[in-house]
Amino acid sequence: MDQAVRTREPRTAIGFRRKAAAYLALTKPRVIELLLVVTAPTMILAQGGLPDLWLLLATLIGGAMSAGSAGAFNCYIDRDIDRVMRRTRNRPLVTGELTDREALVFAYALGAASIVWLGVFANWLAAALSLAAILLYVVFYSLILKRRTSQNIVWGGVAGCMPVLIGWAAVTGDLSWAPFILFLIIFLWTPPHYWPLSMKYREDYAAAGVPMLAVVRGRAQVGLQVILYAWATLACSLLLIPVADMGLVYTAVALVTGGWFVAETHRLYGLAIRNQPASGMRVFHSSIAYLSLLFLAVGIDPLLPF
Repeated sequence: MDQAVRTREPRTAIGFRRKAAAYLALTKPRVIELLLVVTAPTMILAQGGLPDLWLLLATLIGGAMSAGSAGAFNCYIDRDIDRVMRRTRNRPLVTGELTDREALVFAYALGAASIVWLGVFANWLAAALSLAAILLYVVFYSLILKRRTSQNIVWGGVAGCMPVLIGWAAVTGDLSWAPFILFLIIFLWTPPHYWPLSMKYREDYAAAGVPMLAVVRGRAQVGLQVILYAWATLACSLLLIPVADMGLVYTAVALVTGGWFVAETHRLYGLAIRNQPASGMRVFHSSIAYLSLLFLAVGIDPLLPF
């Protein structure tokens, strides 16, 4: 009886700033930042120089809204396991700062706004790709794959590759081989980016019943898979050189940063097979630095005469 009474008690009202911060947290801002990091350089490459400033800004805003909508839907879908996992217990639907209905309405509204925004201020191909990105993340990854297979992050990561297609389409109105190479780089990069993180939170995922690779396989097997995908990412990054006629800056950055990233994955594997402490966070942070530097080079290279 006491429990039933408690569940009917009204939620404590929170201030506007705290409410706004809760809505912002729902969008997963750190993920949005990383997606925008790859969008702007892609647009510069598509233009062969600096694109129209308003188009660049409008595409980034639309992309941020699209990613934020997908993040909000994910928080709504995963609210049950977020209550179990230590690293997600501060999300707004767990703390009660937002209701389930508020989150769902916000997710739908932000997603619809992103599609209309991109359609009006970029083009309808970019808008359609934005819709595809949301559906891939929400339906394909969050609803279908995440709780069913250890390959969830591999195929579910397709949604995270979409910003390069959106950025390219916003500038050119079509798609060619270059954006698909960029798409493939991010696709191959996602497992060696995320699997090391899942190694650290293995117990969390196991408690939540999410079959991440680190849960169903040993550390050595995860480390080996991370190495293979890192090498594939490096090889794919070099494909962009002939396809998009990249210059010396991109070539040098791709080789140096790619080699460094691969070396970090080998280090993780070495620690794993020797049964030494290996949380994976060093590779996780290295992967973010690698992708950021690589796409910085993508954006700088077209602006240089060599």
